[in-house]
Amino acid sequence: MSHTKQSENKWAEVRYGIVVLLLIALGGLIVVAILRIAYVEKKAWQTIADMEKAKLPKNVIYPERGNIYSSDGRLMATSFPLYSLYIDFRSEKDIDSTSFLQIPKAKKGAVPNEEQIAASLRNGVDSLAYCLARKFGRDERKLRSELMAAFRRRDASFPLTDSPISYFDMKEVISFPYLRLGQFRSGRIVVETVKRDYPYHSLAQRTIGNIYAERDTAGYSRGRVGLEFHYDSLLRGETGLQKKQRVGRGWIDGIIREAVRGMDIRTTIDLDVQFIAEKALRRMMTITEAEAGSVVVMDVKTGEVRAISNMGIVSPGVYAETGNYAIRDMIEPGSIFKIASIIVALEDTVCRPDDLVDTGKGLFTYQGEVISDYNHASGGNGIITVEEGIIRSSNICISKVAIKGYARNPAKYVEGLYHLGLTEDLHLEIPGAGRPIIRMPNRNNWYPVALPFMSFGYETKIPPIYMLTLYNAIANNGKMMRPFFVKDILQEGKVVHSNKPEVIREAICSPQTLRSVKKMLIGVVENEHGTGRNAYSPLIRIAGKTGSAQIVKNRRYQTNVLNVSFAGYFPADDPEYSVITVIRQPKRRNAGGDAGAGVVKEIAEGIYVSRNFTDLRKMQAESQAVRIPAIKAGNAEATIDVLKELKIRTERNNLESPWTSISRTDNSIKLADMRIDNGLMPNLAGMGAKDAIYLLESIGLRVKISGRGYVATQSVQAGQRITKGQTISITLK
Repeated sequence: MSHTKQSENKWAEVRYGIVVLLLIALGGLIVVAILRIAYVEKKAWQTIADMEKAKLPKNVIYPERGNIYSSDGRLMATSFPLYSLYIDFRSEKDIDSTSFLQIPKAKKGAVPNEEQIAASLRNGVDSLAYCLARKFGRDERKLRSELMAAFRRRDASFPLTDSPISYFDMKEVISFPYLRLGQFRSGRIVVETVKRDYPYHSLAQRTIGNIYAERDTAGYSRGRVGLEFHYDSLLRGETGLQKKQRVGRGWIDGIIREAVRGMDIRTTIDLDVQFIAEKALRRMMTITEAEAGSVVVMDVKTGEVRAISNMGIVSPGVYAETGNYAIRDMIEPGSIFKIASIIVALEDTVCRPDDLVDTGKGLFTYQGEVISDYNHASGGNGIITVEEGIIRSSNICISKVAIKGYARNPAKYVEGLYHLGLTEDLHLEIPGAGRPIIRMPNRNNWYPVALPFMSFGYETKIPPIYMLTLYNAIANNGKMMRPFFVKDILQEGKVVHSNKPEVIREAICSPQTLRSVKKMLIGVVENEHGTGRNAYSPLIRIAGKTGSAQIVKNRRYQTNVLNVSFAGYFPADDPEYSVITVIRQPKRRNAGGDAGAGVVKEIAEGIYVSRNFTDLRKMQAESQAVRIPAIKAGNAEATIDVLKELKIRTERNNLESPWTSISRTDNSIKLADMRIDNGLMPNLAGMGAKDAIYLLESIGLRVKISGRGYVATQSVQAGQRITKGQTISITLK
């Protein structure tokens, strides 16, 4: 017995050992398989996984593009989606043709019942045409005919709307007959586009830029020009991803990756200054019938661009932002360049401000080329000082100074221009910005008379903003600042990066030269012989220089086709703003830069008036003043806060509703609850537009509004039944 028991125990141990060995072998095989998959076959399995992953029904979640703000936080650019709707009629497997054609579905030989007929009428082409026609004010018969024709030719993208529509309209349309059968049964296609809205319309439009309406293949809205393009990678955000997930008997959109909203940018643009500058430029261009023009206003201390406007003629007397001329235009600057030549000459001790120069009768021949002053027909300027040469804008005076000092070594003159910082890369945030081109001796583009012509603003190509940078440096006691357009980058309202003022040159010249040049620029405006007298203002002191330059056409300078300009700063004694304006090819013009000087004067006075106002708190109250202002019915909490702030006596019971009606006595305001009952139209009488719209939309109604003031009439009377989605018309008076 014991022997048998021992044999059984031994056999059990053997079996146990076999099982253990098998488990160990199996475990080893599993480990080997894991290692093989993880390392040897990793690439192949990853490819298979990616293919399977790609088969899952996924959708891109579009990110919201960031906003663009002015320096004080006013909205200059924002986005909202619009939708275009189509039907794809290409395949009957995707199109429920019997429903579309309103043929009742029934078994072969069977008579359709009432329910089938009703369903067909709810979903067919007649019902769809009826709803679309009613929604968009189109002809129903024509629309039905177009739908049927598109169905017969299997149109791949029949448009249901003439133009993109809002999200709420899109949701309403896809609930129309036939379309409500779903994306696959009806073949409906919804295409989202991005509408970029610019609340201030043309103000700084070319600088702010714009975007492409269609999203790219990755789901992003992309910037086209201006700041929209330069900061596109920050503004566009990051797309998200979602996929359909089965939950019970239905499907839901599961979020794989959340979309990230684009960052916002706060520009340096001051909208008040922008409005003043644009108005002044437009007015002068209209008067002179100019082809195009630009103006830039810059903060002297920081280099922040406070205003920029670029206008071109689009039809007789009508101007619009057509190109960023102030940034990209490579133009000969004309006489505003003379100040650069004089700074170089004063620094090299070639001349002093009181040195005398004989300009004769306004005509001077140098190596066969004639140089003339604008007043040569009236006898010229005769013998004048170098300072007077700037004040009177004498080409002969400045060119003779240049010839005297640099005829034997013109490279020294050009090196002096480079030292001023005129050729530095400003790294502007506007794509397509130009770079100055200044001739240099010992190169193919140099010839003997280049020196005198360069000295008064010809034979060079310089964008206006570069000349402004030089004048800004003069106003800033010699310190040259880099112009910039964006101050802050924000994410969810918090500043994540700020652009700081950047110094290009600590000093463009010596303090002595700077004092002399500033005196000359004031003389241009205030001296009786100054060419900038049109910029003189009794309100604010302006310093600057006029300019005019003939335009080359067919390789010849045209004496009657000019660009006129003015560059300067104000207030002259303690500069806050620098400014440049260029008016291109004015048909009606005054001598020299009078038109440009007039623009700068209007800008300077406009800013002065806007910043100097009477403190109303120090004024005596009028005897006939209304003690209790007109108060609109509306949000109770906001109304109470305002009345407290104005210290107006208020009578009110325990207000329970968030909305209040208003009644007045001679000395107080009485507040009462405004009843809001479910399914009943509220009484809007006396409410303002903002509160009335908010109230109606909060209870699911659509609103059409006309007029200004208080709600006077409403299309559905108070207390009547209403349904969600119903449109209510209100009139303000």
